[in-house]
Amino acid sequence: MLANREELRQMREIYAKALDAQKRKILVCAGTGCISSGSLDVYAKLKALMDEKGIPCSVELQQEPHDSVGLKKSGCHGFCEMGPLVRIEPEGWLYTKVKVDDCAEIIERTIVMGEFIDRLGYQKGGVLCKKQEEIPFYKKQTRLVLEHCGHIDATSLKEYLAIGGYTAFEKALFEMDGDAIINEITESNLRGRGGGGFPAGRKWSQVKRQKEPQKYIVCNGDEGDPGAFMDRSIMEGDPHRMLEGMMIAGLACGASDGYIYVRAEYPMAVERLKMAIEQATEAGLLGDNILGTGFSFRMHINRGAGAFVCGEGSALTASIEGKRGMPRVKPPRTVEHGLFDKPTVLNNVETFANVPGIIEKGAAWYKTIGPENSPGTKAFAITGNIENTGLIEVPMGTTLREVIFEVGGGMRDGAEFKAVQIGGPSGGCLTAEHLDVPLDFDSLKKVGAMIGSGGLVVMNSETCMVEVARFFMNFTQNESCGKCVPCREGTKRMLEILERIVAGEGKEGDVELLLELADTISATALCGLGKTAASPVVSTIKGFRDEYDAHIREKRCPTGTCQKLKKIYIDPELCKGCSKCSKTCPVGAISGKIKSPFVIDSSKCIKCGACISSCPFHAIKEG
Repeated sequence: MLANREELRQMREIYAKALDAQKRKILVCAGTGCISSGSLDVYAKLKALMDEKGIPCSVELQQEPHDSVGLKKSGCHGFCEMGPLVRIEPEGWLYTKVKVDDCAEIIERTIVMGEFIDRLGYQKGGVLCKKQEEIPFYKKQTRLVLEHCGHIDATSLKEYLAIGGYTAFEKALFEMDGDAIINEITESNLRGRGGGGFPAGRKWSQVKRQKEPQKYIVCNGDEGDPGAFMDRSIMEGDPHRMLEGMMIAGLACGASDGYIYVRAEYPMAVERLKMAIEQATEAGLLGDNILGTGFSFRMHINRGAGAFVCGEGSALTASIEGKRGMPRVKPPRTVEHGLFDKPTVLNNVETFANVPGIIEKGAAWYKTIGPENSPGTKAFAITGNIENTGLIEVPMGTTLREVIFEVGGGMRDGAEFKAVQIGGPSGGCLTAEHLDVPLDFDSLKKVGAMIGSGGLVVMNSETCMVEVARFFMNFTQNESCGKCVPCREGTKRMLEILERIVAGEGKEGDVELLLELADTISATALCGLGKTAASPVVSTIKGFRDEYDAHIREKRCPTGTCQKLKKIYIDPELCKGCSKCSKTCPVGAISGKIKSPFVIDSSKCIKCGACISSCPFHAIKEG
């Protein structure tokens, strides 16, 4: 156990030398995405082959430096669709879609002979990218929060120390007082990355000035937005960085306990956080009298049951206390009466992960990245109809066009861009006219959207925007805690209207009613989640009113997405009257005479598509 600052520095130096001594490193992505593709089998095979061939292999960093190949389970590299990913150091080579059958060649040609295997490299348009940094997906990124994900052993305190881990905490502990720490965070203008963008320094100062001696630091790792996995990747890939940020917040505010609220659907994040807490406690970086300074700080993990509303601050703290996760009326706010009715700092994972860099390098350095009103970077999970899906990190102020068409590689199969849903169920849809809007808190607010936790769902011209609105409203309505009438009943009424519209039963005045309900809910709902529940509906009406009108007035889905609005018909010019379609129709909706064109009774047709697949002349169409 480390007893003082000098011992911490010595330990950091010892492990830095040990890490440098490894002549080659193999970093196998052990993030959730790559594991689901078989990366742990690749890891096991690489280890077995090196043992079989007598190649010195270290799966754990040792104090004594020795010449070996370091085989490591890293965090998420970000380029999830290309997994399993394997990075080779010191060259910085990145192998994509690695299979167990590739392992023998990796050992023979790369580890033994030092050769790059072209077929495993990333190739696009005939161009081979050997190094990770050469791949367009990574070129435009600025990875601060994610800088260690994919580059170190995600399960090792030793490696975190070797690359300078806990240097910021050491500086805060020995060289700064609470006011100095808060001043640095305030000066940096770090804004909460959970969605609201509230200045972190202001929140911390509000907690510090409370007279109550017991205070808490709470980390929101719930991340309930569909398609969002930024916080999960940090907790899985660099857990000590997040812990370090929380510990610095504890120093700043005079708190001795930190709580991490993680959704139960993130079992690996929970496992790695537990491991990191145990390692830090054993090393003397957590617990009582840390490094002989008298400062004590303990960490606790609470698992949520997957309730979206528990992303809201007061609902989250209620859940930690063992109560039903429901928001309460404010004031008082969490900074005054939060967890166990005590002053509480509540930030999300990404916010805390920004803190060590700011304390170590200074607020002035941080403000050189991104715009003045929203400095730093933001992690996004990009999914949908886009070439490159995965986890990215770009400077605040980067435009949607740069994210979608440069980092994301543009639309899949050359499709036409239509819209992007940003901010999850609390956000809104942005269209082609917004492609040059900077991605920062204030710019997005002006166009009726929000960053949220960082989910980006890209949609092409074949996406029905009415169905998109119905999908998000269905999610929000299901996740409503039911405490306040506007959210509980209002979202239910909105969902009913949307379901009628996509079923071809929409009526004149439905759009106006949706907008009226949206105004009422946003003005009167109890919590922030309720107030933003209608945002996807409002934004899709604003950008795609013509699609709503087509559904309601013409009983037609312009994209052909809505099943109940599809029309299946037989082209009489192509039909040969073979009768195969009528024989396969399960409801007897097709009739006619042999060798004459058959017809479909649309009142009977259930649109199952059986007739389309059975027609040998491709005479049956959908429209």
